[in-house]
Amino acid sequence: MTQDPNTPPENEPTVLDLYKSVTKDWASFFNFIRSLWDASRREEINQALAQEAAQPMIKEEIVELPRASHFPWRSLLALLFALIAQAFVEPPRQQGTFAFALYLMAAGAAVWAYSNNEWHLPALPAIRQIPDNLSTRLLPLIISVILALIAFVDFGDGLFSLTNTILWTASIGLLMYGLWLKTPKFKTDVDAGTRRKKVFWNVLVLAVFGLSVFYRLYKIDVLPVEPFSDHAEKILDVYDITQGKTSIFFERNTGREAFQMYWTLLVANIFGTGLSFLSLKLGTALLGILTLPYIYLLGKEFGSERVGLFALFLFGIAYWPNVISRIGLRFPLYPLFAAPTLLYLIRGLRTRNRNDFLLSGIFLGFGLHGYSPFRVVPLLVLTAIVIFILHTKSKETRKQAVWWFVIIVVVSLFVFLPLFRYWLEHPAMFGYRAFSRLSGVEVELPGPAWQLFLSNLYNGLLMFNWDNGEIWVNSIPHRPALDVVTGALFVLGVVLLSLRYIRQRDWRDLFLLVSIPMLIMPSVLSLAFPSENPALNRAGGAAVAAIIVSALALEGLVAGFGAEKKRAFVAYALTGLLFAASAYNNYDIVFNKFDANFRSGAWNTSEMGQVISQFRDKYGQTDTVWIVPFPHWVDTRLPGVWAGIPNRDFALWPDNFAETLNVPAPKMIIFWNADLETENALKELYPNGVLNRYTSATPGKDFMIFMVEK
Repeated sequence: MTQDPNTPPENEPTVLDLYKSVTKDWASFFNFIRSLWDASRREEINQALAQEAAQPMIKEEIVELPRASHFPWRSLLALLFALIAQAFVEPPRQQGTFAFALYLMAAGAAVWAYSNNEWHLPALPAIRQIPDNLSTRLLPLIISVILALIAFVDFGDGLFSLTNTILWTASIGLLMYGLWLKTPKFKTDVDAGTRRKKVFWNVLVLAVFGLSVFYRLYKIDVLPVEPFSDHAEKILDVYDITQGKTSIFFERNTGREAFQMYWTLLVANIFGTGLSFLSLKLGTALLGILTLPYIYLLGKEFGSERVGLFALFLFGIAYWPNVISRIGLRFPLYPLFAAPTLLYLIRGLRTRNRNDFLLSGIFLGFGLHGYSPFRVVPLLVLTAIVIFILHTKSKETRKQAVWWFVIIVVVSLFVFLPLFRYWLEHPAMFGYRAFSRLSGVEVELPGPAWQLFLSNLYNGLLMFNWDNGEIWVNSIPHRPALDVVTGALFVLGVVLLSLRYIRQRDWRDLFLLVSIPMLIMPSVLSLAFPSENPALNRAGGAAVAAIIVSALALEGLVAGFGAEKKRAFVAYALTGLLFAASAYNNYDIVFNKFDANFRSGAWNTSEMGQVISQFRDKYGQTDTVWIVPFPHWVDTRLPGVWAGIPNRDFALWPDNFAETLNVPAPKMIIFWNADLETENALKELYPNGVLNRYTSATPGKDFMIFMVEK
């Protein structure tokens, strides 16, 4: 252990120091209470705490394992085996037995390379103990609790109001202000060469970020091309907000958290896209973009800036996070809030910096307002604390870890407060969607729960490299969740990460490995509907951890070539080839294969919306336009969304056909081309009606238009 030369000469007490001091006996406690209004007593306590708590910043360097000087041919052999193996599980080949054998050879070669010091993962960042040199601001903390309690009571009607929202946000702000730590900032002299390298690096990071933005936004207007029923529900939820129903939890369609609804309304107003499918898609694509900086920072936290850059590239172009960001539903909110929650948690445990735990709590709380699978993240935070404590020898540090966890819980509870109140008032509605998949509320479990869990877990762990499930609306059924390059690096990264943990016993390695199965749990726990597992949307948080592992493996491979110019050139040329192959592979998966597959499965409600708009342009109204429902056909609310009528269901059931006789013409009735009963009924009802077939741009999606103009 070494003392950091930049340690400030004086340190102020930590929250833990304050707690220990005021609770050591009754006299100290009552003295502390009197200090709340007695400035002289408060100053005495501060001075005593400063003397007790003064200690320097502690820094523990992590020593990187030595690397061999010879050419890393074993590493290249492992990579080659892994790439070939992953290529053979790509559709339509999917030769699992052959691929498994090749992966065993790749793993053996990776162990061989590791034992010969060819392929090591990058050293983890140094552990630092930053002095907690800010005494708590008691008055803001007390006021924050009071405001939170008042807001909690006012949230009882399940709605956000101007009053309770101001009280709630003010309580969070005062809580953060009361606990925030002022850390010293040190200026370092940077020479011109280092400055140029920094500028070059920043340009490189921005270029990769720009490429990632391209992958998120390219063809966002037409990919995916059509909405489905869940989008109709979301549009109606957003419409409710415009009508003054500012819900904390939207109960339509088994219930949804509120974040996306308000975010979509904001996007619609900023970009002028209205209550439309595009507003939903653009909003979630932007959420996917907001995730990217945290992927870079998380990569740095597990390795270095280069790991961060590799992670940013692999995540930015990846099919998995790209698709779930484009769908227009809440899916990207899971990785968006999981990434910063884990970043600040891990960095906080490394640096002992209270501010990081405060930020982790903020993102944890907001994540609970986003997408229900995020509810597993509080358990993941607890798991991280437990793993940290089990790997820490210092009794004092273990005690501090408990208080850091308390800080995260308290801050996240403040942020979660509105939804927490709703949960207490409506526990069945709040948990219905999750429990309906876990416990068989809607249907009986198709087998023993433990067998279903183990089967789902097995299938969930295979999603990265084998089969990502059969949900066509947010994935390409039965293909790997990762592309060939990222999937190969992921398997090798897991092997190398396991080897390093066995040798070094660093808690961060174990936590990264454990986080992967935990983050797929929302998908795995679909016991009542095992066919819904794996699901890219409900396992979306695992994309963060998996791609960090892939980036670590790639960084270890590049570093294994050494710093000699010729070898460095080979290493970066190889990296460029891998990146180019991965970018092309993911582009083809998303913009060609996923697009084609989605078009074949989605119904052409946009064309019906266009027909309705043309009717309105010609006749000046749409009240006499209807759509006849048919099993497994269109959601009759969606054509209205395309026509700018988001709050109307155009359904006209056959039993109600006769009621249209009392409605003056013109009238237009749209129905499925195979619905002969409707066709005959309308011809009998309206002998003078005109029937036309609308030829869709998508084969097999034609529909019928029955017009009554007199």
